[in-house]
Amino acid sequence: MLTVPVRVDSWLWAVRVYKTRSAATAACRAGHVRVNGERAKAAEQVGVGDEVRVRISGFDRILEVRQTIAKRVGATIAAEAFLDTSPPLPTPEETALLPRRDRGAGRPTKRERREIDKLLGREPL
Repeated sequence: MLTVPVRVDSWLWAVRVYKTRSAATAACRAGHVRVNGERAKAAEQVGVGDEVRVRISGFDRILEVRQTIAKRVGATIAAEAFLDTSPPLPTPEETALLPRRDRGAGRPTKRERREIDKLLGREPL
């Protein structure tokens, strides 16, 4: 089977990570998408074997490209197009133990943000 590289935003939309292609493009522009460890622009090409990291709702999804798809397909075919190697999401009991900021306390400082990321086990982007 011949695999042709496709745009990362188109691929993320086709495999149903994002509902719209414009949402996938916006995520790329915002720096929430990485291909093989490097920040990806929307037009960057992905091929079979590439690792795509997507930050959604504060958590990373790590996807390995198994098949390049340019057009949106059914959910069963889309699920076969990637291998999800993401760590499991924390349980509600674990998230209850996380420190909470008081409402209106402002944004966390850089140091506090790093501590939160370390506690959640996230890699800095």
